This record gives sequence, structure tokens and C-alpha cells, in this order.
Amino acid sequence: MYLEKTELLEVSETKALNLILDDYYLAYLSRQLSLLGRREVHNGRAHFGIFGDGKELTQIAYARTFRKGDWRSGYYRDQTFMLYLGLLQPEEFFAMIYGDTDFNYNPSTGGRNFNNHFSTRNINEQGEIKDLMELYNSASDISPTAGQMPRLLGLAQASKIVRENPELKKSLNNNVDGNEVAFGSIGDASTSEGMFFETINAAGVMEIPMAVAVYDDGYGISVPKELQTTKGSISEILKGFRKEKNTNGINILTAKGWDYPQLIKTFEKGITDCRKTQTPVVFHINEITQPLGHSTSGSHERYKSKERLQWEKDFDCLVKFKQWIIESGKADEATLKKIENRAAKRARDARDLAWKHYTESYSEETENLQKIILQLKSNKLKPTDYTDDFDAVKNKLFPTRRALYSFAKRLKFELHSISELNEERNQLINWLERFESRTTKFYNCQLYREGPDSTLNVEAVPVQVDADAPLVNGCEVLSHNFDVLFEKYPNLVTFGEDTGFMGDVNQGMKGMQEKYGVHRVSDTGIRETTIIGQGIGLALRGFRPIAEIQYLDYLMYALPTLSDDLASMQFRSMGKQAAPLIVRTRGHQLQGIWHAGSPMQMILGAMRGIFLCVPRNMTQAAGFYNTLLEGNDPALVIEPLKGYNVKEQLPSNIGEYKIPLGVPEIMNEGSDVTLVTYAWNVHHAEKAAQLLMELKNISVEVIDVQTLLPFDVNHRIVESIKKTNKVIFVDEDVPGGASAYMLQKVMEEQKAFNYLDTAPVTLPAVEHRPGYGIDGEYFTKPSVERIFEAVYAMMRETNTKKYPPLY
Repeated sequence: MYLEKTELLEVSETKALNLILDDYYLAYLSRQLSLLGRREVHNGRAHFGIFGDGKELTQIAYARTFRKGDWRSGYYRDQTFMLYLGLLQPEEFFAMIYGDTDFNYNPSTGGRNFNNHFSTRNINEQGEIKDLMELYNSASDISPTAGQMPRLLGLAQASKIVRENPELKKSLNNNVDGNEVAFGSIGDASTSEGMFFETINAAGVMEIPMAVAVYDDGYGISVPKELQTTKGSISEILKGFRKEKNTNGINILTAKGWDYPQLIKTFEKGITDCRKTQTPVVFHINEITQPLGHSTSGSHERYKSKERLQWEKDFDCLVKFKQWIIESGKADEATLKKIENRAAKRARDARDLAWKHYTESYSEETENLQKIILQLKSNKLKPTDYTDDFDAVKNKLFPTRRALYSFAKRLKFELHSISELNEERNQLINWLERFESRTTKFYNCQLYREGPDSTLNVEAVPVQVDADAPLVNGCEVLSHNFDVLFEKYPNLVTFGEDTGFMGDVNQGMKGMQEKYGVHRVSDTGIRETTIIGQGIGLALRGFRPIAEIQYLDYLMYALPTLSDDLASMQFRSMGKQAAPLIVRTRGHQLQGIWHAGSPMQMILGAMRGIFLCVPRNMTQAAGFYNTLLEGNDPALVIEPLKGYNVKEQLPSNIGEYKIPLGVPEIMNEGSDVTLVTYAWNVHHAEKAAQLLMELKNISVEVIDVQTLLPFDVNHRIVESIKKTNKVIFVDEDVPGGASAYMLQKVMEEQKAFNYLDTAPVTLPAVEHRPGYGIDGEYFTKPSVERIFEAVYAMMRETNTKKYPPLY
């Protein structure tokens, strides 16, 4: 039997009222979490906290439009947004603050990241992406200002690609439907960053379903927005990006952060249009307050006027929301008070439970250590009392694993060589080993994939070259190989400056766009950091992207996104999130300061978590692409600039052969000196080795490391040094760069120092960047002649009679 119209209206009104009261409960709960979290830091039970106070209503209205299959790339004040979606529980909120390492209790960070840094799983332990359309999805948060923006492009672009090419759904395991929206959030002050503008511009050009909420509370820590933003308004200065009839661009909507009905209406309108038309939208939310200040490390009373502070009290979104509920007759004071009490109790209970769980997380280790302490005290031969010291550690206000471990370590030092306490000392050593093994899992693993989808598990497939194989330019080896890969992997896409129509500046992608379509092989603007962001977002959603940075020197424009986001994603999410992006670039030797750089020191220092492949030619480069697409790790492949027009034999198993990562190749066997290098310097090394043999009968073993990350996983180099007792490391980086890195790896990790007859030598480039032209490069970087002289000098050190001075 159908309900009468009046009955339907009553049901609808009841449902709407319940929704409003639920929103009030959630907003109040979130505020209580912020208040208690701040108190936990100030009373010494937590180290640091940053919260979403003042933004509760905005985030509720924003989250209400979020659907399963959508993606979030937000920032560290989105706690109410996550609470609304059920992606954050109050207990986890406090577990984050305490740094609880229990992955089940603290699934977003596992104790590896600040509080309010959220993530959801996009990949299972076998490395399969599936069922994302059944979930609310969140990219793993990072702290750097505006760093969450670049990946929004790829998260949104995935929907656009699939909407326009629905046949791709199957190859993505139906994880992208085409109607999803990528939700971003950012503080108003952070819109001053270049990443924000680069992302907004790219989104307007690409016309993708990307939404960004800008929370405007008037300040960037202590600096008012008038000193941050032209005209003091981000929506004003973005008007040039506004979409108009027959143009691309973005929609811009504004609302007040304390006006609940306006926020609901504004977000509903903006997201509905974004989802339907795939037009990006920016929500500028004004008049937001920040009741607790920027974070627990500062007080906003120091920089806000009394008038501003009073305004923030009057226009606190919870105060205004409560006023609106009462004045509109939706609930009375008593009803709301009950809701407030319920929310406050929920927050307190969550805090207490989280603290109990955290403090008991290593109670067994504490008890076992205490037994050793008591045994020391009762030792008949040499009673030693450490109970007071141990109690001081155990009863600290903010207990830490560090304090317990440090105490045990120092105790081991004190017990050293006391024969009467050997038994207790051995027990202590065993305790330390078990404790360290457990903490290693908490803090020192998952930099790269560790399961069956690890790229290190990809088995080598030798390259096959027929006797009558045609000689082709190196760029043709690449293009033939990419042709096979695009056919083999329907979810493979690539993009970059000149990558599409031209087939890249060196023709490695020649013909790919024409054959596979603009949606798979495309051009971008000159915007390196968001090119990487596109790749991260697409990879998170199941695509296999190759993002091209035109030259290695321009990698610096993308370094923050590579270092802060891509390189640490696997680690900071403890393996629950992976973005197997391949970054393709070219570098090393060419001409001039910005086209011949080899900033390997920068890459090695900033990009741990990304594999680094340094092929000597295009056959090797192609083999790395074949390998990387079989695993789930991100990687950087640096193609040697001089190799595109050098003739190579075209392999018969193009697209199928695979080069294992971390396995050096011996290019020239020798017995006198081991010469370790990579990339184009391999060619110089081989020529020098040939010259040394011809002129001086010196036998040089030339080793191409092939990858710097990982580096010689089987320790092949030390086996060579055992034979030659001498080693030289050659590379194009500045002194102290990649050559020093290789030296450390071989000397310390492989213990090669024990087999040397003379000191190891590094032969890098000079300290400055290369000058222009062939001569500028020659007098800056290692050359055949410099390598010849370095090897000869090393031989002379061991036998001055046999090897007189060259001059």
C-alpha cells in the first residue's frame, strides 16, 4: 500500500531532521577530538598534534557528496571529512597522536606519519588492485604544503579516460567507471604555492572531474591572507580560469564556513556539475575559524587581535550551527545538550581506549625485561640493583620504545665483561634482539614492495639478437619495444612534453599516438611536478603510467612530488598503497649546463623508495621498461642522450626480454683493476680498457652496475675485487655524489676493503656543471683519457718500477 503524499512528506522531513542532528553530533564529536587531542600533547602524553577544528561543517557538507569509487587527496585537517565517511574512528584519531604502531589500530599511518594523515588500501598483499568502486578511497596524505595537489590530476584523469573509452574498464578490473570525482582540500595560505596554480591550470586545460575545497581561515600560521594572496582572495584571482561558454576552465563557487544550509547547497551544486560535465570546480570557503590555532606547537593569541579572536568565537561554525538549529525550530537546547554529552563521552572513551592499547602494546617486552632486572638483583655472586632506574623508565608520563630499548642497551654496556653476570647479560642480548626485530617491522621496512609483486622478483629474460638482426638507431629500439608494450598492457599510458604528437623529442614514442590514441599517448604543458602528479594518481587507480620528464636536469622541478609523495608512499602506508609509476627521462652527456646534467647525488638522497635505472644504451633501457611493468614499484629510467642515434641490433624478442634490477653486468673481463660505472660512461670505460691493454698490457674489468637503486644485490663487484685487489668508481656526478655512493656500498656493505692492495679511487666530474659544447663537456666529465690516467696511476702505486710516470 502506497503512503499518502502527506505521510511521505512527514517521512522526508523526519529523515532530513535526523540527518541534521547526526551532522551536529559528528561536528561536535570532531571538535571534542581536537580539544582532547591538543590536551594530550600539552599534558605530555603525545608529541605533536594538528587538527581540523573550525572546519567541521565545511567538511561534512563536502563529504556528503562523496560516493563510493571517488578519491580524496586532502590534507591534515580533514578529520571530520574522514569521520563522516567512516574512514576514521575516534580510537584511530588518538592512536595517530600517540604513534601507535599497531596497523589494525592505526591503519592509515601505522605510527609512521603525523596524526590526521589518512590513507586507504588500493592494493592487496598480492599486488592486485580490485574492488575500489565499492570503497571510499583516499590517497595517502603528506605534510608538505600543497603537496597533495599534483596527484589530483591523475586521480581525476582516470575517470575522464574511462568515460571516453569505456572499453578500458575491463583492463582496469572495473575499478574505474568514469563518473568518479577526485576530491581535494587545501588551506587558503597553501594556495600561494606553485603546485596549486600548476594543478589548477592543468585541470582547466584537461577538463577533468577534479574538485578542490579551499579552507580560508584568514591566516597561514601567523601571516594574514592579505600578505599571502593578491586581493586577499583566491577566488578573485582565479577568475581568469573560470569556465565560460565554448571555453575550457574551472567553475568557482564560494560559501561561508559557518553557514550550514549554504554549504550543503554549494557543495551539492558544484559536485553534481563536476560529476556530470567533468568540469573542475574550486570551492572557496570563507569565514572559517581556527579555534585551537595552527597546531599544538603554537598559540594564535600571539598574532590575532582581540577583535579577531572575538569574531572567531562568535562565528565558530558549531556556535552558528547550533543557533540555526534552535532558531529554525529543528531541535531545542535540551536535545542538543544530550547530543553534545553523547559526543563528548564518545571522544573520552576513545581516548582512554587508545591510550590503554598504546601503553600495553609492548607490555610483554617490559615484563620480560623486568624479570631480567630482578634476576640481576638476586644474583648471589654479584647482586646488582637497577630496579629504581627501570621503574623511572617504565613509569614515564609518555612511555616510548626508545626509552626502554635505550635503557636495555646501556645496561648491556655496563654488564660487559662481568663474568658473574654472563647469564643475565646473555638473556638481555636475546631480549634486545627480539625487541629490535619487532621494531624493525614497525619502522624499517616496506620502502619497496616486499610481496610477490615486488619488481625484484621479476625473472630475467635474456635479450636475443639474431645474427642477421638489422642495425637501427637506438630510438627505434625503444619505439619497437613500446609498440609491443602498448599492445600487451591495455592500461599502459604515457604523457609528457612533446610525448604525443611528436613521439617525444628523440622519437622513442614515434607512431605510438597515431596507433594507440590520444588517450593513451598524450602531450602535456611544461609543468614537471604535475606530470609526475598525473602519473601518481593514475597509478593509484590501476593504470600503468609512464610519465616523461623531457631532460634529467628538469627533474628538479618535480623533485618535491617525487621525493615527498611517490618515493615515500609505499613506506608511509606500510605497503597498503602503491603507485607503480615509471618516470622516463634522458640525461648525462650532451651539451651545456641544463642538457648534460647528472644530479645523481640529489636523486639518490631524495628518492629512496624509487628504483633508479641507468642504462648504457636503448636496448638496456627497453629491457628495464619490460621488467618494471611486471612489478608494482615506482622507478626512474634515465636514457642516455647520446644513444638515440647510435646503431644497435634490433632484438628478436623485443618487448619480452627483461633485465633484473640490481644485477651488474661484466662488460670486459680483467685481472688488474676493477672499474665500476654506469650509463654512457660504460662506453668510455670500455674504450679506456681496450687502450690500456693495447698500450700497457693492463687488464681492466669493466662493470656496468645497470641500476643504482637497487645496487648490486648479489655482491658481484666484491668478487671482482677479490681478483684484482683494486677498484675505481667512475661517474658524471659531482665529487661526493654517485661515485661516493658506490664506494660506500662496495667498501662497507660488501666488505671489499679487506681485499684491496691500494686505496679505492673515485673519478667523478668536476664540481661545477659542464660548459657548453663538446669541449665544455670533455673538460668537465670523465673521459677515456682521464680513465686511462686514473687506472695507470693506481697500477703505478703498486709497482713504480713497472709503471713509470706518464709524463
